[in-house]
Amino acid sequence: MIQTAKTDVRSLRIIVVNTVVPPDGEHDDPAWDQAERARALRIGLLEAGYNIIAVFPADIHLPERVAQLQPDMIIIDAESDARDVLEHVVVATRGARRPIVLFTEDHDTSSMAAAMDAGVSAYVVAGLQSDRIKPVLDVAMARFNSEQKLRTELSDTRLKLAERKTIERAKGLLMERHRMSEDDAYRKLRSLAMDKNLKLSEIAQRILDVADLLG
Repeated sequence: MIQTAKTDVRSLRIIVVNTVVPPDGEHDDPAWDQAERARALRIGLLEAGYNIIAVFPADIHLPERVAQLQPDMIIIDAESDARDVLEHVVVATRGARRPIVLFTEDHDTSSMAAAMDAGVSAYVVAGLQSDRIKPVLDVAMARFNSEQKLRTELSDTRLKLAERKTIERAKGLLMERHRMSEDDAYRKLRSLAMDKNLKLSEIAQRILDVADLLG
């Protein structure tokens, strides 16, 4: 279960998705600098007291690994354009959303916008200082919780609207077929719902389903 914003973020179970692989060859190669940056990030997380439960590459097996470990947060470490790895992470978290923090060297604003649209809670460019890690993760968790609350409220509103439409359709059907007034049709629905121990919208849907079957 995702922790709330009031919980110490350092108790979270974190997976790091790492796209940086140390290259073969000279250690002064730019790729080595990127690999060292990735290593510094993991060390910084551990030194700050965070619980890294696994480090995985961004591949087709990532959804299965995330489903198995059920982390509370996913941190992506990408040296440049992270769209491919984001695609894997979005697939991995589609069934159960989690806060995603992206550390990258990509300063492109279009990449940042794409990442945020994909569900990234925090996009951090070259933010490896250990004293910055906790504030970044705190903000990411707070933003994620806020967005989840908005999504829940929107989902509830849509559900209530759909239920209201179903009830109105069932009322209209009763009014038409049984020559009832609107109040009488509503009372009939409410009485049936109480008798069957169902929600008003559920009994309304049953009436509509029967009407469809009978033509």
